[in-house]
Amino acid sequence: MKAPMAHITFYEKPGCGGNARQKAMLLAAQHTLDVKNLLDAPWTKDSLLLFLKPLAVAEWFNRAAPQVKSGEVVPESLDAETALALLLAQPLLIRRPLMEVGEQRMVGFDTAAVHAWIGLGEQPVPPRSLEGCAAAAGDCTSPL
Repeated sequence: MKAPMAHITFYEKPGCGGNARQKAMLLAAQHTLDVKNLLDAPWTKDSLLLFLKPLAVAEWFNRAAPQVKSGEVVPESLDAETALALLLAQPLLIRRPLMEVGEQRMVGFDTAAVHAWIGLGEQPVPPRSLEGCAAAAGDCTSPL
């Protein structure tokens, strides 16, 4: 008997090629998605911390964000309070996707972790993370 598939709330940056690949993999595994715009979501400290709290502060950040790539924002040098204020003010800095199934949450898309969490079906699971931008032009870093 097949395990029931998950209904996932998936927070993405619309137009991001990396998020498109992630969604395709989840859909191929027969999961259902409620896709939300990460940049427009009404985040509060508490709602964002539900996702981020289990991680080290440096793991909260989108490494492809222009301010991180340029060195203007150095996640490893930030305390939790400062980091959270930055993420709330500039959601493009938030590592994505943010995924939620019931009360369980995940940040980023490490394929092995996602497979262990909700399963990726019978499809071949890439042996690496599917995080990051799919286009050299940086479709995941623009604010729109």
